[in-house]
Amino acid sequence: MPKVFAFITLPILTAYLTKKEYGTYDLIATLVMLAIPVATLQIQTAAFRFLIDCRGDKEKSSEIVSNIFAVTIPVSLIVSIIVQFFFREWSMAIRIMIAVYFFLDTIHLTVAQVARGIGNNKAYSVSAIIVSATSMLTIVATVSFMRIGLLGVCISLALSQLFSTIYLIWKIDFFSYLSFRRISRKGIRELLAYSWPMVPNNLSGWVLKLSDRLVITAFLGVEANAVYAVANKIPNLLSTAQAIMVMAWHENASIAVEDQDADQYYTKMLDRVFDLMFGCTVLLIAATPILFRLLIRGDYAEAYYHMPVLILAMFFCVMASYFGGIYIAHKRTVNVGISTMVAAGINLMIDLLFVNIIGIWAGSVSTLVSYIVLYVYRMMNTQTFQKIEVNYKKQILLILIMIVLLISCFMQKPVLNIINIVAAVVLFFALNKDVVRVLWKRAAGKIKKA
Repeated sequence: MPKVFAFITLPILTAYLTKKEYGTYDLIATLVMLAIPVATLQIQTAAFRFLIDCRGDKEKSSEIVSNIFAVTIPVSLIVSIIVQFFFREWSMAIRIMIAVYFFLDTIHLTVAQVARGIGNNKAYSVSAIIVSATSMLTIVATVSFMRIGLLGVCISLALSQLFSTIYLIWKIDFFSYLSFRRISRKGIRELLAYSWPMVPNNLSGWVLKLSDRLVITAFLGVEANAVYAVANKIPNLLSTAQAIMVMAWHENASIAVEDQDADQYYTKMLDRVFDLMFGCTVLLIAATPILFRLLIRGDYAEAYYHMPVLILAMFFCVMASYFGGIYIAHKRTVNVGISTMVAAGINLMIDLLFVNIIGIWAGSVSTLVSYIVLYVYRMMNTQTFQKIEVNYKKQILLILIMIVLLISCFMQKPVLNIINIVAAVVLFFALNKDVVRVLWKRAAGKIKKA
């Protein structure tokens, strides 16, 4: 649902923003997310993992939340002031809104992790919808009707975080978890000991996405970055599936880690996740020609040809997140950071070596190669502490099928597009018939009750 709202605004943004404004908007969103893990030492990730272990213990939960916000509030205030100096070429109003957006985004992210940690996944999911719905409505108002361009986008980003945070605070009775007397250096040190190794991971994770944009902007200009940003929009639909999977999987993986049959459980889940993500990916491949014509306005035809490569890259990104959940379950945050740093280094190296030779393609190719490396590295490294049986033959066969469909998508032939649609539907239902059957029964049950 959140991504649906985001795609409704995509034609507005590409139609009413100049390429320079759209490229800058993309950099703002990415830079803000890059700064958060550095500013907070990723302590909000500790909220989720540590609160799982003390569900039902209000005093311990209060201690964890209080210590986390004792770090988050002052640090995010300071860094939010610093962030706006990176955009000196824009007006003071835009720079102030960027700072406000950074601060509110940090607070929202932390409160959302608290909601997940105490088990209120419904509030967490609704808050994501509020972010997207508010952003959509305010973008329509400020960009389409008021015509205030980049300033309108910045206002929209800030308001969406504000309203969602207010909802979460009310829904989980957030202030009942805050207590100044429960703040302690020992508690903060314990949380940071878990969270700080996640900083390289998150930093490297954003380098995977940010380095492409920075290198393209530096060597080819902000308008080239706008093209690359648009090329990522449809592939990033897979991040919706990733967000849903990560939210549920990290929790389930952490709960199941001590079970005697953990090996079998993780093996079974790997097979199911691979089938589901493959099915979602081939459906997205089939829909890409239609989505591009419906959603993209302006001079962005070049962006289409990067999408097949980026879709495949996002598939490996999602699958790498599966093994990331196992790292989290075993509290091996250092392993998470090392694996992501390796991938980020490869990404940046390819960008720098080839951007002057193949242009924007350096970003697409580097993203694909780095996520393949990340997936393979984590799959192999996980075996050193958690036994998982990987069906290599099946995975290789399905990836080859996916590549054939991607080549057909790239060629933009009507007949091949129709074949892709038929093949995608058949493959999705063939591999995920059990999931479809369960969803169908639930939907039918709700219809009968209504």
